[in-house]
Amino acid sequence: MDIRLVHTPEGVRDIYGTECTDRISIEDKIRAKFKSYGFRDIETPTFEFFDVFAKEISATSAKELYKFFDKEGNTLVLRPDFTPSMARCVSKYFLEKDTPVRICYKGNTFLNTSNLQGKLKESTEMGVELMNDDSVYADAEMIALMIESLLTSGLTDFQISVGNAEYFKGICEEAGIEDEFEADIREQLAARNYFAAENIMNEKNIDERYIRMITKVSEFMGSEDALETAASQVNNKKSLEAIDRLKAVYKTLTSYGLEKYVSFDLGLISNNNYYTGVIFNAYTYGVGDAIAKGGRYDNLMDKFGDPAPAIGFMIVVDDLMAALYRQNVELEHEAAPEVVYYDNDNYLEALQKVQDMRAKGINVVLTARQ
Repeated sequence: MDIRLVHTPEGVRDIYGTECTDRISIEDKIRAKFKSYGFRDIETPTFEFFDVFAKEISATSAKELYKFFDKEGNTLVLRPDFTPSMARCVSKYFLEKDTPVRICYKGNTFLNTSNLQGKLKESTEMGVELMNDDSVYADAEMIALMIESLLTSGLTDFQISVGNAEYFKGICEEAGIEDEFEADIREQLAARNYFAAENIMNEKNIDERYIRMITKVSEFMGSEDALETAASQVNNKKSLEAIDRLKAVYKTLTSYGLEKYVSFDLGLISNNNYYTGVIFNAYTYGVGDAIAKGGRYDNLMDKFGDPAPAIGFMIVVDDLMAALYRQNVELEHEAAPEVVYYDNDNYLEALQKVQDMRAKGINVVLTARQ
């Protein structure tokens, strides 16, 4: 027998038994939380035209897309990220001027990563997107919903790091760094590779003062005091407005009573190219990467139609489940079905019994007596 017939390819796996039913239970709870905030379900295709994603994700990630061709020669890709798909869909069907659009989704994403480090190539994600609302209140609501969604899963020991993409962009503009090199620097900073980021800036003869300023952004993390320190390091309007926005978001979050889960990190920089404002990640122990990620992407919608502000987040279900298991969080496991046995003499009687039980919502197996 060909061993490939019984094993999965690298980076994907089977999910079965208790783990599978646990996932479904957690997903149902999270979806119910999404719905409680007024978000409505949506589904988009598993594959789309390459151009939907080409410029919206990092150059590195673009190289890791699963690409193929249709009969007409169009380049298609398995979706690596839901946000561009959501932007395309909403722009086509739902977007009306000044009318907020709230959508939620669940599905799988695909990245052919060469450096796995335990990462799956196929991951399940659940998320929400809020379009046509550029307010501070929308920012705070998304962070609050992320927190409440993680809490409803049973996770309690986690922290939300909040930054603002505009703080970094403001410094780059002040330093005269062009967009192309800004993206290269941002990609290195997102990977916390400050040495590589510094080398890029040195090669472009960026003023030493700005090199120190950019590589120092990772130090501005913690409580509100970190925001004051970050503000004292810059003079440009964009960066200062980014700090003011974070202060306003935090003030609104205190109204939710969820501020204890929130800290600030001005070094939080995504390698996705579409983020334009507040960005936020959820971290917990037992998992090496963020279990949830989100942010504002006010410039993405106009690629597909009329411009509109937007913000959203996604939860990586695989990483969330790993955290729940590794932290020994007590989960409500699905009960095993009841069993009714039959033989040739009582089959009709047993069949009627299980039909009555199923009508009452009881899970039951009808099986032959051994």
